[in-house]
Amino acid sequence: MSLAVIQMVSQDDVLANLAHARRLLEQAAASGARLAVLPENFAAMGRRDLAALGRAEALGEGPILPWLKQAARDLKLWIVAGTLPLPPDGQPEAKAHACSLLIDDQGERVARYDKLHLFDVDVADSRGRYRESDDYAHGSQLVVADTPVGRLGLTVCYDLRFPELYGALREAGAELISAPSAFTAVTGAAHWQILVRARAIETQCYLLAAGQGGIHPKGRETFGHSAIIDPWGRVLAEQAQGEALLLASRDAAEQAAIRQRMPVYSHRRFSVSSVVRPT
Repeated sequence: MSLAVIQMVSQDDVLANLAHARRLLEQAAASGARLAVLPENFAAMGRRDLAALGRAEALGEGPILPWLKQAARDLKLWIVAGTLPLPPDGQPEAKAHACSLLIDDQGERVARYDKLHLFDVDVADSRGRYRESDDYAHGSQLVVADTPVGRLGLTVCYDLRFPELYGALREAGAELISAPSAFTAVTGAAHWQILVRARAIETQCYLLAAGQGGIHPKGRETFGHSAIIDPWGRVLAEQAQGEALLLASRDAAEQAAIRQRMPVYSHRRFSVSSVVRPT
């Protein structure tokens, strides 16, 4: 079982969250996983001091990055670190990004993805209004990286609603795509599984959807239903709510066969640049 997806119910206590994540990562490593994906906001959920947390991490004064590198080294595990607040490299005073890091099994950072699409929406739940741009700056680049289990594209949560990003990752050679998330209970019930399966089917990639699943500070409720989806859209593993470790294997030969039998990327006849606009 080379792929692991971790579901959490993170709270606002960073050290407690890290302890929960470490236990689940240890289980992943013991099960033979080579790559594990943590959910969005795995270390800090519901905190209002995200700018200070990010600044401390950037200055080497926070607990999250040292913990992450140590866990990867100890467990010989590649880790997609969900998201954490981090300002741009070398700019500790700048506005933080919702940053997803890929750490290798030696504890070295291989890739950094800053969330492109920020969740600025109104939702019919107890909170009502979400404005991620109050805390985070938009990212500007797509990111793919080679791992021991295949070429990985990095995305986060709300990105799932923007298929053009996933198409670009496939064009960049992605074979797996991570999607650490914290979908609301309302939007998740309406759209979560449709979105994760659609992104897997249209890219013919494994989709590693690691979610938050439960009740968080101030009554926020997340949908959970973390899943591993194969390139044919089959759900290989899923968990509705609560902490969980999901495991699956990547079948590279089957993935190649799916792409050969249905070569959708060589069949495409449309791109944004081909749109004819009225004059």
